[in-house]
Amino acid sequence: MDDKIRLPKDLGTALQQRRKAAKLSVTAVAQRAGKARDVVYRLERGDEASVSSLMAVLNAMGLVLRLESAGLPTLQEVQARFAADEDDDAA
Repeated sequence: MDDKIRLPKDLGTALQQRRKAAKLSVTAVAQRAGKARDVVYRLERGDEASVSSLMAVLNAMGLVLRLESAGLPTLQEVQARFAADEDDDAA
């Protein structure tokens, strides 16, 4: 996945996609991370969770966090983000 994660919701979507691609259940990830399933659900929704919980879940899924300069979003990223907001408003 090469998408840039700029918002908690983006992180949640990426985590869920990676978990499903690895054919891991929420229960399995939570057990491996030593966390409650609710922690995994919160992270996947982009809700508040501690940094230590995020790191434990990433480790349980065999993932690492990499930091890089954000730069400005591309036109496509801005359009996609506003389209997502419009979709949420319509629901």
